[in-house]
Amino acid sequence: MLSLEQIKFLRGEFSLTANWSIEAGARVAVVGPSGGGKSTLLSLISGFDVPASGAVKWKDKNLGGVLPGERPIAMIFQDNNLFPHLDIETNVALGRDPAARPSAGARDEARTALASVGLEGMGTRYPSELSGGQQGRAALARVLLTHKPLVLLDEPFAALGPALRVEMLDLVNTILPDATIIMVSHDPNDAKHWATHVVFVDDGIASPPLPTAEFFQNPSPAVQNYLA
Repeated sequence: MLSLEQIKFLRGEFSLTANWSIEAGARVAVVGPSGGGKSTLLSLISGFDVPASGAVKWKDKNLGGVLPGERPIAMIFQDNNLFPHLDIETNVALGRDPAARPSAGARDEARTALASVGLEGMGTRYPSELSGGQQGRAALARVLLTHKPLVLLDEPFAALGPALRVEMLDLVNTILPDATIIMVSHDPNDAKHWATHVVFVDDGIASPPLPTAEFFQNPSPAVQNYLA
């Protein structure tokens, strides 16, 4: 279980609060108006930002003071955070062995992961030689090798068309069936298709997760304004 206990984050005049938990294995879409704090919420969970008060806990363990790389968390950003000067096999292998020269074992696992996301035989290519969808697949392959139980996605498929986004969301479920996944999305249709729960972030408040059907069937006035 992921718990955000009385979280309050401050940056200048901006603030964000959250006080809720989600069960392991949930698929949570984070939606809301631009500038409301969606990406900040992921940064607080991952440890790139630190709350002024409150605690982020995973399975009752307080993650306060734990560096981002040491948390049980893998993260994909909108640009897929692939290293442009490394081929795709090496990029993926870094998920298993974050060294300058990944081991032979890590490379073997990378090739297997690439095959699982439909990129078999493409490991020698560089990110610039892949389409946007292929770069997203490579980023997912690297997450697969981290073996982290909590995966955060910050609009990684935002640049893709609707059909390809659906394909990528289905792939996330296929290759990470047991992970707890939280995804920021600008498109409510992504939440409808993929999420078990939805967190609405607006005006500095990350509201508690609601089951997806309930969120869309009985929207609050703020959600109605967002969806309009």
